[in-house]
Amino acid sequence: MKPIITILFLTISISIFSQEYNLKKGYVAEGYDVVAYFSNKAVEGDKKFTTEFDGVKFKFSSKENLEIFKKNQKKYLPAYGGYCAYAVGVKAKKVSIDPETFEIRDKKLYLFYNSWGTNTLELWKKEGAEDLKKKADANWQKIKSK
Repeated sequence: MKPIITILFLTISISIFSQEYNLKKGYVAEGYDVVAYFSNKAVEGDKKFTTEFDGVKFKFSSKENLEIFKKNQKKYLPAYGGYCAYAVGVKAKKVSIDPETFEIRDKKLYLFYNSWGTNTLELWKKEGAEDLKKKADANWQKIKSK
């Protein structure tokens, strides 16, 4: 009976954590290297350099970036679980992203949707990133576990 309860608990825990993250393609940031963003580069990670944190998977482009992440995971976590920062701020919605459309603001990674002629990073800047960030912070608390 204990093994069944343990498995059930782990499954529920992983489901709860993974709701807070955009896991398109099975990884946070669609498998892009969250450490590389801080060098102003969008670089796809390599399956050779993966790790888990907070119940979700991350890929890195190098062993060095993997080790950097392991030393301070929270520093490199994308805002709003890796969902589009603009959509969280304006619509309180979890929207997928283009992993190559990003911004580092106040030492935090923000990812954005960019497809079909809509670049939400441009809208984010045009409509006032600081105000939208405040709205997104408040909205995220309401929607992150949904």
